[in-house]
Amino acid sequence: MMRFAGKMALTLLYCTAAALVAYSIGLALTSNFNMGNLMVWLLAAAAVVLAVWHKPLFQWFRGPLPGRVTGWALVILAIAYALLIGFVAVSGYANPPTGREQAILVLGAGLRRDQPSTLLRYRLDKAYKYAAAHPDMLVVTSGGQGRDEWVPEGQAMRDYLIAKGLDQERVIAENRSTSTEENFLFSLDLLKERGMSEATPIVYVSNSFHCYRAGEYARRAGFTNVTSLPASTPWRSVLPCYLREALALAYYWVFKTSTSGPMHALVGFLDLNKRFFYK
Repeated sequence: MMRFAGKMALTLLYCTAAALVAYSIGLALTSNFNMGNLMVWLLAAAAVVLAVWHKPLFQWFRGPLPGRVTGWALVILAIAYALLIGFVAVSGYANPPTGREQAILVLGAGLRRDQPSTLLRYRLDKAYKYAAAHPDMLVVTSGGQGRDEWVPEGQAMRDYLIAKGLDQERVIAENRSTSTEENFLFSLDLLKERGMSEATPIVYVSNSFHCYRAGEYARRAGFTNVTSLPASTPWRSVLPCYLREALALAYYWVFKTSTSGPMHALVGFLDLNKRFFYK
Protein backbone atom coordinates (compact mmCIF):
# COMPACT_ATOMS: atom_id res chain seq x y z
CA MET A 1 0.00 0.00 0.00
CA MET A 2 2.80 2.41 0.94
CA ARG A 3 4.60 1.55 -2.28
CA PHE A 4 1.47 2.28 -4.32
CA ALA A 5 0.97 5.61 -2.53
CA GLY A 6 4.58 6.53 -3.23
CA LYS A 7 4.16 5.80 -6.94
CA MET A 8 0.98 7.86 -7.03
CA ALA A 9 2.72 10.79 -5.32
CA LEU A 10 5.62 10.57 -7.76
CA THR A 11 3.22 10.46 -10.73
CA LEU A 12 1.44 13.51 -9.37
CA LEU A 13 4.78 15.31 -9.00
CA TYR A 14 5.73 14.53 -12.62
CA CYS A 15 2.33 15.71 -13.88
CA THR A 16 2.52 18.90 -11.84
CA ALA A 17 6.02 19.67 -13.13
CA ALA A 18 4.95 19.05 -16.73
CA ALA A 19 1.84 21.21 -16.34
CA LEU A 20 3.84 24.08 -14.82
CA VAL A 21 6.43 23.91 -17.61
CA ALA A 22 3.69 24.02 -20.26
CA TYR A 23 1.97 26.88 -18.45
CA SER A 24 5.26 28.78 -18.15
CA ILE A 25 5.91 28.44 -21.88
CA GLY A 26 2.41 29.77 -22.57
CA LEU A 27 3.01 32.79 -20.35
CA ALA A 28 6.34 33.51 -22.04
CA LEU A 29 4.69 33.48 -25.47
CA THR A 30 1.55 35.46 -24.65
CA SER A 31 2.33 37.80 -21.73
CA ASN A 32 4.58 40.63 -20.72
CA PHE A 33 7.59 39.77 -18.58
CA ASN A 34 6.60 40.62 -15.01
CA MET A 35 7.14 39.53 -11.44
CA GLY A 36 4.15 37.19 -11.42
CA ASN A 37 5.33 35.32 -14.50
CA LEU A 38 8.85 35.14 -13.11
CA MET A 39 7.52 33.48 -9.97
CA VAL A 40 5.61 30.91 -12.03
CA TRP A 41 8.80 30.12 -13.93
CA LEU A 42 10.72 29.69 -10.68
CA LEU A 43 7.97 27.44 -9.33
CA ALA A 44 8.11 25.35 -12.51
CA ALA A 45 11.89 25.08 -12.24
CA ALA A 46 11.62 23.97 -8.60
CA ALA A 47 9.03 21.33 -9.54
CA VAL A 48 11.26 19.98 -12.31
CA VAL A 49 14.30 19.81 -10.01
CA LEU A 50 12.25 17.99 -7.38
CA ALA A 51 10.82 15.55 -9.95
CA VAL A 52 14.18 14.72 -11.49
CA TRP A 53 16.32 14.59 -8.34
CA HIS A 54 13.72 13.65 -5.73
CA LYS A 55 15.66 10.65 -4.38
CA PRO A 56 18.95 12.41 -3.49
CA LEU A 57 17.07 15.52 -2.33
CA PHE A 58 14.82 13.62 0.08
CA GLN A 59 17.79 11.62 1.36
CA TRP A 60 19.62 14.88 2.07
CA PHE A 61 16.55 16.46 3.73
CA ARG A 62 16.28 13.41 6.03
CA GLY A 63 20.03 13.02 6.58
CA PRO A 64 22.63 15.53 7.84
CA LEU A 65 21.70 18.52 9.99
CA PRO A 66 22.05 21.12 7.19
CA GLY A 67 19.69 19.08 5.04
CA ARG A 68 17.11 18.72 7.82
CA VAL A 69 17.27 22.43 8.63
CA THR A 70 16.87 23.32 4.96
CA GLY A 71 13.97 20.91 4.58
CA TRP A 72 12.09 22.30 7.58
CA ALA A 73 12.80 25.87 6.46
CA LEU A 74 11.30 25.12 3.05
CA VAL A 75 8.24 23.51 4.65
CA ILE A 76 7.67 26.51 6.94
CA LEU A 77 8.17 28.93 4.06
CA ALA A 78 5.70 27.00 1.87
CA ILE A 79 3.08 26.97 4.64
CA ALA A 80 3.52 30.71 5.28
CA TYR A 81 3.24 31.46 1.57
CA ALA A 82 0.13 29.29 1.26
CA LEU A 83 -1.46 31.18 4.16
CA LEU A 84 -0.66 34.49 2.48
CA ILE A 85 -2.28 33.29 -0.74
CA GLY A 86 -5.33 32.19 1.25
CA PHE A 87 -5.54 35.64 2.85
CA VAL A 88 -5.27 37.30 -0.56
CA ALA A 89 -8.05 35.05 -1.89
CA VAL A 90 -10.61 36.03 0.76
CA SER A 91 -9.64 39.53 1.89
CA GLY A 92 -10.71 41.21 -1.33
CA TYR A 93 -14.37 40.59 -0.47
CA ALA A 94 -14.25 41.98 3.07
CA ASN A 95 -15.25 45.59 2.32
CA PRO A 96 -18.15 45.57 -0.18
CA PRO A 97 -19.74 48.76 -1.54
CA THR A 98 -22.83 50.25 0.09
CA GLY A 99 -24.38 51.89 -2.96
CA ARG A 100 -24.08 55.32 -1.31
CA GLU A 101 -20.67 56.16 -2.77
CA GLN A 102 -20.33 59.36 -4.79
CA ALA A 103 -17.43 58.29 -7.00
CA ILE A 104 -16.02 55.12 -8.55
CA LEU A 105 -12.26 54.85 -8.98
CA VAL A 106 -11.08 52.22 -11.47
CA LEU A 107 -7.42 51.21 -11.02
CA GLY A 108 -5.32 50.62 -14.12
CA ALA A 109 -3.81 47.23 -14.97
CA GLY A 110 -1.94 47.54 -18.26
CA LEU A 111 -2.72 48.00 -21.94
CA ARG A 112 -2.00 46.05 -25.11
CA ARG A 113 -0.83 48.97 -27.21
CA ASP A 114 -3.92 51.18 -26.82
CA GLN A 115 -6.44 48.56 -25.65
CA PRO A 116 -7.11 47.37 -22.08
CA SER A 117 -5.51 44.06 -21.15
CA THR A 118 -7.76 41.14 -20.27
CA LEU A 119 -7.16 41.76 -16.56
CA LEU A 120 -8.10 45.41 -16.96
CA ARG A 121 -11.23 44.61 -18.97
CA TYR A 122 -12.49 42.54 -16.05
CA ARG A 123 -12.15 45.64 -13.85
CA LEU A 124 -13.75 47.93 -16.41
CA ASP A 125 -16.70 45.63 -17.04
CA LYS A 126 -17.31 45.39 -13.30
CA ALA A 127 -17.09 49.18 -12.95
CA TYR A 128 -19.42 49.72 -15.91
CA LYS A 129 -22.11 47.47 -14.44
CA TYR A 130 -21.95 49.25 -11.09
CA ALA A 131 -21.84 52.73 -12.64
CA ALA A 132 -24.80 51.93 -14.88
CA ALA A 133 -26.80 50.92 -11.80
CA HIS A 134 -25.78 54.15 -9.98
CA PRO A 135 -26.06 56.91 -12.60
CA ASP A 136 -25.25 59.76 -10.19
CA MET A 137 -21.75 58.51 -9.41
CA LEU A 138 -18.68 60.14 -10.92
CA VAL A 139 -16.23 57.66 -12.53
CA VAL A 140 -12.46 58.16 -12.42
CA THR A 141 -10.22 55.95 -14.55
CA SER A 142 -6.67 56.01 -13.21
CA GLY A 143 -3.38 54.98 -14.82
CA GLY A 144 -0.38 56.52 -16.54
CA GLN A 145 1.37 55.47 -19.74
CA GLY A 146 3.70 52.49 -19.51
CA ARG A 147 6.79 51.78 -21.56
CA ASP A 148 4.98 49.54 -24.08
CA GLU A 149 1.68 51.42 -24.10
CA TRP A 150 0.59 53.77 -26.87
CA VAL A 151 -1.66 55.97 -24.69
CA PRO A 152 -2.14 56.56 -20.95
CA GLU A 153 -4.13 53.80 -19.27
CA GLY A 154 -6.59 56.28 -17.79
CA GLN A 155 -7.49 57.58 -21.25
CA ALA A 156 -7.90 54.12 -22.78
CA MET A 157 -10.05 53.07 -19.82
CA ARG A 158 -12.24 56.16 -20.20
CA ASP A 159 -12.69 55.47 -23.91
CA TYR A 160 -13.64 51.85 -23.15
CA LEU A 161 -16.36 52.83 -20.65
CA ILE A 162 -17.78 55.52 -22.92
CA ALA A 163 -17.88 53.06 -25.82
CA LYS A 164 -19.86 50.68 -23.59
CA GLY A 165 -22.43 53.40 -22.93
CA LEU A 166 -21.42 55.65 -20.02
CA ASP A 167 -22.01 59.37 -20.46
CA GLN A 168 -18.67 61.01 -21.25
CA GLU A 169 -19.51 63.89 -18.90
CA ARG A 170 -19.33 61.63 -15.86
CA VAL A 171 -16.08 59.82 -16.73
CA ILE A 172 -12.77 61.58 -16.09
CA ALA A 173 -9.29 60.19 -16.71
CA GLU A 174 -6.27 60.43 -14.42
CA ASN A 175 -3.24 59.88 -16.68
CA ARG A 176 -0.13 60.41 -14.51
CA SER A 177 -0.01 57.61 -11.96
CA THR A 178 2.58 54.84 -12.12
CA SER A 179 1.57 52.84 -9.00
CA THR A 180 -1.49 52.03 -6.90
CA GLU A 181 -0.39 54.65 -4.39
CA GLU A 182 -0.35 57.32 -7.07
CA ASN A 183 -3.70 56.08 -8.43
CA PHE A 184 -5.30 57.24 -5.19
CA LEU A 185 -3.17 60.35 -4.61
CA PHE A 186 -3.69 61.81 -8.09
CA SER A 187 -7.34 60.78 -8.28
CA LEU A 188 -7.96 62.55 -4.98
CA ASP A 189 -6.71 65.77 -6.58
CA LEU A 190 -9.27 65.38 -9.38
CA LEU A 191 -12.05 64.69 -6.90
CA LYS A 192 -11.14 67.79 -4.90
CA GLU A 193 -11.39 69.87 -8.07
CA ARG A 194 -15.02 68.73 -8.23
CA GLY A 195 -15.87 69.65 -4.66
CA MET A 196 -15.21 66.30 -3.01
CA SER A 197 -12.76 65.51 -0.21
CA GLU A 198 -10.99 62.68 1.59
CA ALA A 199 -14.21 62.03 3.53
CA THR A 200 -16.34 61.62 0.41
CA PRO A 201 -17.49 58.00 0.15
CA ILE A 202 -15.88 56.32 -2.85
CA VAL A 203 -15.59 52.78 -4.16
CA TYR A 204 -12.52 51.54 -6.00
CA VAL A 205 -12.52 48.72 -8.54
CA SER A 206 -9.72 46.19 -8.84
CA ASN A 207 -9.37 42.45 -9.21
CA SER A 208 -10.22 40.67 -5.99
CA PHE A 209 -6.65 39.56 -5.25
CA HIS A 210 -5.52 43.21 -5.24
CA CYS A 211 -8.36 44.77 -3.26
CA TYR A 212 -6.92 44.43 0.25
CA ARG A 213 -3.61 46.11 -0.54
CA ALA A 214 -5.33 48.75 -2.68
CA GLY A 215 -7.52 49.61 0.30
CA GLU A 216 -4.44 50.10 2.46
CA TYR A 217 -2.99 52.50 -0.11
CA ALA A 218 -6.32 54.36 -0.30
CA ARG A 219 -6.18 54.99 3.43
CA ARG A 220 -2.56 56.05 3.23
CA ALA A 221 -3.53 58.54 0.52
CA GLY A 222 -6.03 60.07 2.95
CA PHE A 223 -9.37 58.51 2.03
CA THR A 224 -11.46 57.85 5.13
CA ASN A 225 -14.65 56.42 3.64
CA VAL A 226 -13.69 53.87 1.01
CA THR A 227 -15.10 50.52 -0.10
CA SER A 228 -13.99 48.00 -2.72
CA LEU A 229 -15.69 46.39 -5.70
CA PRO A 230 -13.74 43.21 -6.52
CA ALA A 231 -13.61 41.99 -10.10
CA SER A 232 -12.80 38.40 -10.96
CA THR A 233 -9.51 37.28 -12.51
CA PRO A 234 -9.01 35.56 -15.88
CA TRP A 235 -8.25 31.89 -15.23
CA ARG A 236 -4.91 32.01 -17.06
CA SER A 237 -3.76 34.87 -14.82
CA VAL A 238 -4.78 33.40 -11.46
CA LEU A 239 -1.49 31.68 -10.61
CA PRO A 240 0.93 34.52 -11.47
CA CYS A 241 -1.37 37.16 -9.97
CA TYR A 242 -1.85 35.36 -6.67
CA LEU A 243 1.80 34.35 -6.35
CA ARG A 244 2.88 37.93 -7.00
CA GLU A 245 0.25 39.50 -4.75
CA ALA A 246 1.19 37.28 -1.80
CA LEU A 247 4.78 38.47 -2.12
CA ALA A 248 3.67 42.09 -2.64
CA LEU A 249 1.50 41.90 0.47
CA ALA A 250 4.36 40.63 2.63
CA TYR A 251 6.54 43.37 1.15
CA TYR A 252 3.90 45.99 1.95
CA TRP A 253 3.59 44.85 5.56
CA VAL A 254 7.35 45.37 5.95
CA PHE A 255 7.95 48.56 3.93
CA LYS A 256 4.41 50.09 3.78
CA THR A 257 5.02 51.13 0.18
CA SER A 258 5.80 49.79 -3.28
CA THR A 259 8.01 52.72 -4.31
CA SER A 260 10.99 52.13 -2.03
CA GLY A 261 12.98 49.30 -0.49
CA PRO A 262 15.11 46.64 -2.20
CA MET A 263 12.28 45.16 -4.30
CA HIS A 264 11.65 48.48 -6.04
CA ALA A 265 15.04 48.33 -7.77
CA LEU A 266 14.37 44.76 -8.95
CA VAL A 267 10.93 45.69 -10.29
CA GLY A 268 12.50 48.57 -12.19
CA PHE A 269 15.07 46.21 -13.72
CA LEU A 270 12.36 43.80 -14.81
CA ASP A 271 10.38 46.66 -16.36
CA LEU A 272 13.42 47.81 -18.36
CA ASN A 273 13.87 44.31 -19.77
CA LYS A 274 10.26 43.35 -20.45
CA ARG A 275 10.49 44.66 -24.04
CA PHE A 276 12.50 41.49 -24.83
CA PHE A 277 9.53 39.39 -23.73
CA TYR A 278 6.68 41.52 -25.10
CA LYS A 279 4.33 40.05 -27.68
